[in-house]
Amino acid sequence: MPANPPEDAVDRRNTYRVLDSHTRYDGQKWSIRTDTVALPAGSVQRDLVVHPGAVGIVCLDEDERMLLLQQYRHPAEATLWEPPAGLLDAPDEDPLAAAQRELYEEAHCRAADWRVLVDAFSTPGSSSELLRVYLARGISGIDDIERYQGEHEEVDMPLTWVPLEDVVRRVLDGRLHNPMTVMGALAAYAARADGFEALRPADAPRF
Repeated sequence: MPANPPEDAVDRRNTYRVLDSHTRYDGQKWSIRTDTVALPAGSVQRDLVVHPGAVGIVCLDEDERMLLLQQYRHPAEATLWEPPAGLLDAPDEDPLAAAQRELYEEAHCRAADWRVLVDAFSTPGSSSELLRVYLARGISGIDDIERYQGEHEEVDMPLTWVPLEDVVRRVLDGRLHNPMTVMGALAAYAARADGFEALRPADAPRF
């Protein structure tokens, strides 16, 4: 098989013709759908999760420590350390507005400087979920009277500030497993080499 030029290794939007589509489950946040797709080699059926998308925030303080929250995740049967994060309320919600909301609600702080760290599909073989991870700096706290009161798994989430290098080390030695933590910490560590100058603006279009 001939190799493509290296500059061709860039993701592009593409879709094959959908011959039939059937929603099998319609939940509060996402649905499950079966599509019959006309591929070049013939038609196939594919089950997929239709997901609005999600955002995460790598929040760095003036000492380049990363904010991590501890939260119970029932599907994973684990308590994970992760950055502030949350679902988009709708697929067309502004992801920056969603990220600012999650930082306020979960970490009780705001940020003056926002950049895009990374965009990634969480499980592109079975879900439409597109993750956007932001870098947030210029952090300021929120007075107690302004604080959002969490519910369910978000009640009294422990938090800590960990040096970015230590977060990366714990990712690489298998002690941190949340995808937002993994992607965000590694991307921030790489982007720091040029002072974060290569990062996209906060309002950059998603894939």
